[in-house]
This record gives sequence, C-alpha cells and structure tokens, in this order.
Amino acid sequence: MRVVVISQVPQAVHGYTELLRALGHEPIALLCSREHAGRYGDAFDTLVRDAPDELDVVVPATRAGIAPLLRRYEPDVVLCSGFPWKVPADALEVPRLGAINGHPSLLPRYRGPSPVSWAIRNGETEIGWTYHRMDVDLDTGAILAQGSIPLGDEHSWEELEPKLIPCIAELLPRALARMEARDPGDAQRGEGDYFSFFGADYLFIDWSGSRVDVHRQVRAWRFASATGGARGALAEIDGKTVRVLRTSLEQADGRAMECADGIIWIVETEAP
Repeated sequence: MRVVVISQVPQAVHGYTELLRALGHEPIALLCSREHAGRYGDAFDTLVRDAPDELDVVVPATRAGIAPLLRRYEPDVVLCSGFPWKVPADALEVPRLGAINGHPSLLPRYRGPSPVSWAIRNGETEIGWTYHRMDVDLDTGAILAQGSIPLGDEHSWEELEPKLIPCIAELLPRALARMEARDPGDAQRGEGDYFSFFGADYLFIDWSGSRVDVHRQVRAWRFASATGGARGALAEIDGKTVRVLRTSLEQADGRAMECADGIIWIVETEAP
C-alpha cells in the first residue's frame, strides 16, 4: 500500500517509515504543520531536515490545504500519529482505504491531546496504544488494534519508548491488514472521556498535598503536550521559581521537601 504519514514527531516518522517498508508497504510522503509545531517538542526544523530521504515533505499552510496535497500522492492509506490539527473530512476521504490514527490510550478512555499525562495524573498503572479509523470527531473512530502497556516511574518519553515500540510493532501490522481487507473495525464501547490540556490550577506544586500526588504532578507534566502557555510543575525554591523535572519517593541526591505525609526529593530542575 502507498502510505502518507502525518506527524510532528521525528521518532514516529522514522519508526513508521522503517516499519512500513519492513511490512512491504511504500511510505511516500510526510505531511506536517508549522502551526503549533512546538506541541510535540521544539523539533519542527529537525523533522523537516532529517526526514527519511524517500519521503516528500509537504507542509500545508491551513487545514483546508491538506486534502489537495494528499490527492497529489494518491495514497491507499494515511497513517497519523502526533499531529496538532483536526484533519478535516475532505482530507479523510482522499486515501483509497481510509485514514488510521495511533493514539496512546485504551480508547475510548483518555481521548484528547495529552492522554499519557492524564493517565499519570489520575494514578493509572497502565496506558494503552490504539489504532483506530479516523472520522470527523477526535479519537472516536472504530478500533483496528489495541494493546496495553504498564506504567512504572517513567519521567520522559525516552524512558517510556522501550515499552511503546514493541507494542506499536505488534499492533500496526494487524491494523494495516484490517485496512487492506476493508475491515470497518470495531466500534468503541461506551461513552468514553475527553481530556484537554492541563490548566493553570495544576501549574504549581502544592507541598501540602501527598508525596504521591506531587510525584505524579511532576511526571505528568513531562508528558503534557505543549500549548504555548506556562508549563509546570513549578515550585518556589529559595525564593526562585523553578520547573521540577524529576522527583524521587526514595531518598536520593537532591533537595528534600516536606509534604503532608513525608519527604519527597527533588532530583532535577530547570529554569521556567
């Protein structure tokens, strides 16, 4: 199948290109956006410059420009993962077999732009990965393949990736095979839930809370999609505001802070 990848995430683009080739499919183009380019990290220049050599890179100026650009490539499938725009209906109608999205949750749970961060905030012990057909709503399309991934004490995507990659490699072939067979997929069960970006009420650490809640807050912000606004987890330390990047519930090198139920250690910070 001829596949156009839609993504803002360099690791996803390279991983998908290699996996698609290994499965006998033909990745032909990468479609990405300048708008909200920093939502998935400040990597837009890297994304374009280091895109796989065999991929054309196309950058529509607006959402309305997606469909005409896709038509030029006559794709069988569009594969989307990590993209800041809602793909319009006319673009979803272009690929011969449809469009598929990879979403890091067990849909219909945790629809929205930042599912891993919300799962951590809510104390989940596992997340998921779902490939689903794309429709005009966000993360509501029929499921093609789905699997779960345990959550540990990860503080970054780099730490979580070793769990994600094997799951993705297992699920994508199943999802693409169902697309190729024109399988409509399985309707999502239940109402589901949608979570948007974190609000200002979650920016600053409240040391009067529990150690576990503070630890979750720090980890959750590491996975939160950027919106251009302030980012947590912020704290006042020695009269200065810092962003806390890593904490430990076990004694560690760093600043010990008193919470409602004991000590937590600040291991890593940066200027906000």
